[in-house]
Amino acid sequence: MDSHKTSIFKNFKSDIPASIVVFLVAVPLCLGIALASGAPLFSGIISGIVGGIIVGLISGSSVGVSGPAAGLAVIVLAGIQDLESFPVFLAAVVVSGIIQILLGIAKAGIIGYYFPSSVIKGMLSAIGIIIFLKQIPHAFGYDADPEGDLEFVQPDGENTFSELITMLDFIQEGAVIIFAISMAVLILWERPFMKRIKIFQVIQGPLIVVTAGIIINQLFAGSSLYIDETHMVSLPVAGTFMDFINQFTFFDPAAMLRKDVLILGATIAVVGSLETLLCVEATDKLDPQKRITPTNRELVAQGTGNIISGMIGGLPITQVIVRSSANIQSGGKTKLSPIFHGVLLLISAIFIPNILNLIPLSSLAAILIVVGYKLAKPSLFKKMYAAGRSEFIPFMVTILGIIFTDLLIGIIMGLVVGIFHILYNNFRKPYVVKTLQENGETKLRLELSENLTFLNKASIIETVSHLPDDSDITIDASRSHFIHPDIMEIFDDFRQNAEYRNIKLEIIGLDKEHANPMRELKEVTRKF
Repeated sequence: MDSHKTSIFKNFKSDIPASIVVFLVAVPLCLGIALASGAPLFSGIISGIVGGIIVGLISGSSVGVSGPAAGLAVIVLAGIQDLESFPVFLAAVVVSGIIQILLGIAKAGIIGYYFPSSVIKGMLSAIGIIIFLKQIPHAFGYDADPEGDLEFVQPDGENTFSELITMLDFIQEGAVIIFAISMAVLILWERPFMKRIKIFQVIQGPLIVVTAGIIINQLFAGSSLYIDETHMVSLPVAGTFMDFINQFTFFDPAAMLRKDVLILGATIAVVGSLETLLCVEATDKLDPQKRITPTNRELVAQGTGNIISGMIGGLPITQVIVRSSANIQSGGKTKLSPIFHGVLLLISAIFIPNILNLIPLSSLAAILIVVGYKLAKPSLFKKMYAAGRSEFIPFMVTILGIIFTDLLIGIIMGLVVGIFHILYNNFRKPYVVKTLQENGETKLRLELSENLTFLNKASIIETVSHLPDDSDITIDASRSHFIHPDIMEIFDDFRQNAEYRNIKLEIIGLDKEHANPMRELKEVTRKF
């Protein structure tokens, strides 16, 4: 058991209000991602319920929230079209869950720790910016792009920026009024004096915003300001409990061994696992208590969730940053919040879909714009700039890559730039060349760094090949702990070549022990 774990009911007073906010954010996102994926709308709700309750119970994350992932929408859409059967597609989701459990058992969760902090922070900021930009059309009453879409190129044929121009021809005054009032309430709720009032510590601003949005729109009824159902939440409505049960679609177990199903299942597992691990890393950074999520357990939790979701008609599940950050920003402290948000999704889908369908999307846009702003605060950009080019450049490349492509491509771009910077530094700084004057003679001294790997080969070969003939040269390896055998070979060759170039060569501290990577470890072990 981790030392930081406590009863999930210890922070009941903060977790329950936070879960309500996450629930309000999750409803349109679940529906929007299902729509963008070409799946039945109810499949998004199923995956939200399973992600909240099942994954929440198994996961070791205290504040992470799981559900249908926007990043998988393109894969899901193509998968449903290629397999030509939703039950067969669900079999691929079940396969992906099995693979994720195997990845967790194989301890593949460690992969998430290999992404630089600058890339993770870039991912958070990019998602914040995208949420902000994508919600502006909804705020003005233009809802052609489904909620939850994070892609640059949208299903409606526009892109993130062209949509902002297109919406100008479709502005609804009623939606703008509701959005403006919603933003005013949320800004007011963030004021320090409001947070000191006990009642407002329990009642979250987003709940007031949604309630006010419903009431105001009902007051608009019969006027040109009224927002019709095409601009509201559109949860599927079941007349009876049996109608509710009939909305579930069950997977085709016979299709699980089909080659195309196995390939799609593996694709969903790999992409979904990577998105989950990245989100886990980002969520842990946002967590005020800085708790560390066990990543292998998270893969098992996600795999279990995907098996159950696929069996009963749900979309693939990952941990998702939008809902996780909304949970943290609303004061969620334990996994009770993610679990209870799933319970709320289940209860609302059964008993009160008609009430939820009165919520204007412009009210929810205000909530999500605040979430997006908090993820991409200007202060973070200033902090990353102050950290230097090695941090700022991968950070910005990740942001721009995600905004103009998609989540994974943007992260890979940032990672490549980060790795390139490491390689560049390795190329430039494996040693220092000093020019010394002794007794009127000029001598060159190469002082090697603590560690030289095969990545330094190019720069060292370039340097020794251009050292002047007829010179006095010292290679000093006295500070080096590890020197790769390839580098040792270069110095051995240079020792022989020096004789033909009339170079007086002295090598200090270079021996075969330097080529043993276990040498330093043994020395440290002896100290203890």
